[in-house]
Amino acid sequence: MVVLTIDDDPTVLDYYRSALTNPGVRFEFTSDPIQGLELVRQLAPELVFLDLSLPQMRGMEALRRICGQDKRAHVVVVSSHQSVELAVEVIQAGAANYICKPVSPETLRSIVEEVKEIFEERARAMRLENELDKHSNLEGLIGRSVRMHEMFDLMRRVAPHFRTALILGETGTGKDLVARALHNMSPRRDRPFTVCNCAAVVETLFESELFGHRKGAFTGAHEDRKGLFESADGGIVFLDEVGELTLGVQSKLLRVIQNQEIQRVGSTQSLRVDVLMIAATSRELTEDAKKGRFRPDLLYRLDMIEIRVPPLRERREDIPLLWRHFLDKYNQHYNKEIRGLSQKAQDLLLNYRWPGNVRELENVMGRACMLAQGSFLDVGDFAVVSARIGKAAGTFPSSLEQAERIALVRALEEHPNKTQAARVLGVSRPKLYRLMQKHGLEAEKEKADQESV
Repeated sequence: MVVLTIDDDPTVLDYYRSALTNPGVRFEFTSDPIQGLELVRQLAPELVFLDLSLPQMRGMEALRRICGQDKRAHVVVVSSHQSVELAVEVIQAGAANYICKPVSPETLRSIVEEVKEIFEERARAMRLENELDKHSNLEGLIGRSVRMHEMFDLMRRVAPHFRTALILGETGTGKDLVARALHNMSPRRDRPFTVCNCAAVVETLFESELFGHRKGAFTGAHEDRKGLFESADGGIVFLDEVGELTLGVQSKLLRVIQNQEIQRVGSTQSLRVDVLMIAATSRELTEDAKKGRFRPDLLYRLDMIEIRVPPLRERREDIPLLWRHFLDKYNQHYNKEIRGLSQKAQDLLLNYRWPGNVRELENVMGRACMLAQGSFLDVGDFAVVSARIGKAAGTFPSSLEQAERIALVRALEEHPNKTQAARVLGVSRPKLYRLMQKHGLEAEKEKADQESV
């Protein structure tokens, strides 16, 4: 643990040096607030004693910059004057505590011990979280919610035995990861796993893509070519977005499942193949079958085993697990050392409905990590989520703080002039700036301005 004291009075620093002793704690002292900010960046102290009366920089400015650099640090503001208004202001700016001079050695040591215990408890909790994380991962799928554990259990039971399986879920839920996990847990884990994204294949080339073709079968067929099923012989074929297949291709796919036979385009000869089939779709195939867009007999064949991947909004307890996973991933990718998310940023991500599911969360985390400059991600690093929440018509706020933020975002979007925005919200201009700082909107505006240059 590191404790940093920033005070311009050398006698006060000497007093702190003599008063502060604690095993396992490193104490640093400086009278220069600029150097203090650099020490915060370099050492990431758990506790900072900050004097408000600094000659080179206003104490409130130093406080805001420290809290902006490291959301984890406990900043204790030390002042020569007792003031309720000042105490409220520094707490709102991010300070953990406010004390008045003179400060007894017992008070200083008590604060150090209290913060040390807080961080030791956090470290123990993190170790437990890491242990739990090890048991919340199935072949790259991450989750500890009841819905995910039910899905994991079903996958473990069917993986050794299935012939066909249908994976259902909204866009971005990770259906492709479920398919690959089934392959990895099946007896054919060492055999081919071939993938066809049915939504990305040109309709006229579907048959050739799936079943192959003979030389001269059509313009551009300059040689014999194996299709997906031949290439996967002995392994597993994954048809992603199978609901996009035409009825003609669906009938031939049914023949493959029934007879384990394919016929190349331009050939009259049938070929035997030994494949298992996994299909996935974000469509409601039952409704498509009723409307004649999907063959009911094919649906019955594919739907021997049905695995539904829950949307992220139905397993919100998995969101912290996922953001930690993506934070680790993008720290390595961008060679950064971001330690975590501020509490306000966590609340923001937990309150968002994630219509794009896990894929959207990964994209948001990747962008935040790429652009972040501090050691912790704050609300301002998630401008995309903030904007989507603010523009989500009909979205009911889940907390008073979220409602306040939505109203603030909308007022600023409709009235760029701060005086007008303050008038619409019924607050003073200084209050408006405090609200903007509270919700990280100043940082978002700066970032948006930089991106528009």
